[in-house]
Amino acid sequence: MKTRGTLRLATRGSDLARRQAGLVKEALEDRRYEVELVTIETTGDEIQDELIHRLGKTGAFVRELDERVLEGDLDGAIHSMKDMPTEQPDELVTAGVPQRGQPGDALVTPDGTTLEDLPEGALVGTSSLRRRAQLLSERPDLEVEPLRGNVDTRLEKLLAPALQAEHEARTDADKERKGNTGDEDFEPEYDQTVDEWFDGLSELEKQALGREIETEYDAIVLAEAGLERSGLTHYVEYQELPTDTFVPAPGQGALAVTALEDETAREIQSVLDHPRTRVETTVERSVLAELGGGCIAPIGVYAVVQGEYVNTAVTVFDQDGDESVIANRDLSVENHAEAAREFARDLGERGATELIKRAERDEDGADTAVSEEDKPSGK
Repeated sequence: MKTRGTLRLATRGSDLARRQAGLVKEALEDRRYEVELVTIETTGDEIQDELIHRLGKTGAFVRELDERVLEGDLDGAIHSMKDMPTEQPDELVTAGVPQRGQPGDALVTPDGTTLEDLPEGALVGTSSLRRRAQLLSERPDLEVEPLRGNVDTRLEKLLAPALQAEHEARTDADKERKGNTGDEDFEPEYDQTVDEWFDGLSELEKQALGREIETEYDAIVLAEAGLERSGLTHYVEYQELPTDTFVPAPGQGALAVTALEDETAREIQSVLDHPRTRVETTVERSVLAELGGGCIAPIGVYAVVQGEYVNTAVTVFDQDGDESVIANRDLSVENHAEAAREFARDLGERGATELIKRAERDEDGADTAVSEEDKPSGK
């Protein structure tokens, strides 16, 4: 690693990506390394309003950062691990895997309603094929629609209808209050004026209030780690979805730093690497690589080190959550990568391969988008 000069690391430009890069930067600076974060705008960042599930196949959120490392312009690149293709250039290694954040998904609603209590036919937004299938498997009555944007944008889209309706009601109440000035018997509907209410809103709520409403979602689902790292958990009501039924995407909640296979990579590993997270995410990505399907198929893989074993849960669904292959196995820590591949081969023979092939055949007709924040990634 550079003992003189500055370590230059690539990051995407979204608020979440920069916050995550900041965690890596802080960890390196704690060991007295100088770090410069270099923002790279990717193809995925430039396409804001389209349904872009095809981008997941080419790694549009990842490869452009890694190309700058391969060209020697930068020393490394910081990624959300679940965005990383399972195949990498031979010259590139996953140099550092910091301790994982929350691995699971969160259901966010305007008022804290749980998944079980959502009304029949409720509209839920997600850009993940996996989450769509898992939601429909648990609640076939739900309507699941694509939802594009960064974490803030998604939350604003969820909160906007209720906030705008309340703003309108409070505005009407203010007019009524002014019309009854001097009437001692008049009791206003609200204790606050609309201006006082507005001043008490969070910045997220204020942004939502000015957003144009296209779809009124009853709930949205996103990665809990993204919600936490965006600093928004205190501003919204959400339910942690259980990882046994909503098995996360491989690598969800984990970060990774890629670099050329050299002394720099070895030093990054010595500073950043969290051995348990490295093992767990290696298992998850090995299962995904062996199964294939990448961002096309609704695949969940979640591994947890438990002593000498890695308990690994895998779910593979069809796109509507009607059919599935679900399994759980304890894998040896000692040879966890090969054990994970063997597990995946067994799942393929049990029908997972056929579900993935069916998802690939259905791809062209699918309406659901996959975005950087919450897609599984593959080849």
